[in-house]
Amino acid sequence: MKRFWKEVAVVPQDGGWGVALDGRPMRTPHRAPLVVASAALAETIAAEWQAQGETIDPRAMPMTGLANAAIDLAAPDPVVFAEPVAAYAATDLLCYRDDRDAALQAEQVAAWNPILAWAEAQFGVEFIITQGILPVDQPPATVSALRDTVFAFDPWRMTALTPLVTIGGSLVAGLACMAQAFHPEHLWDAVSLDQLYQERRWGVDAEAQAQRAAHKRDWDNAVRFLGLL
Repeated sequence: MKRFWKEVAVVPQDGGWGVALDGRPMRTPHRAPLVVASAALAETIAAEWQAQGETIDPRAMPMTGLANAAIDLAAPDPVVFAEPVAAYAATDLLCYRDDRDAALQAEQVAAWNPILAWAEAQFGVEFIITQGILPVDQPPATVSALRDTVFAFDPWRMTALTPLVTIGGSLVAGLACMAQAFHPEHLWDAVSLDQLYQERRWGVDAEAQAQRAAHKRDWDNAVRFLGLL
């Protein structure tokens, strides 16, 4: 799509702030008004549109994309939207340790146990840690508590949480990021630990490195979106 506007402005709207292109309020892909609760988020979205060149590049507008997802996908049915993320309560990455490489397992213990300990204290739960990749059943109370935490978020925070969990495979790390219990970079390193370890041991795989870089951009965008809410 070609650029069709000259001026971008942040405008007050009922319930928050909107963005106007040449005076016309923006709408989401589902034709809902694009209204956000935070002036800072609206200004960031406006800046993304102002920075577009002659041809629109949606990849250069991550805050717009996340806002659209919150309005069009999460808000109409938050439970349905959040269910795939809540499901990670039963299969969290941090509970699965390598049973073939003692050095890797030692790194997993050092990086992952403090995050699990935070969650146990925060939510009053306990985790079962297993060796290898065969599924292990977490205590029902643990699964229930984590799922309830996910469903308690508003659609905007559900939208921010989704990439944090699906990229890393850890609901616990995503919730820790939401709570600012650890620095986002620390949590990113934790969920990337296995890949980084293999890279140090066997060398760089260009395709895997490119995929991780793309995931890192999505992770950073989710963290930024959360900070703008």
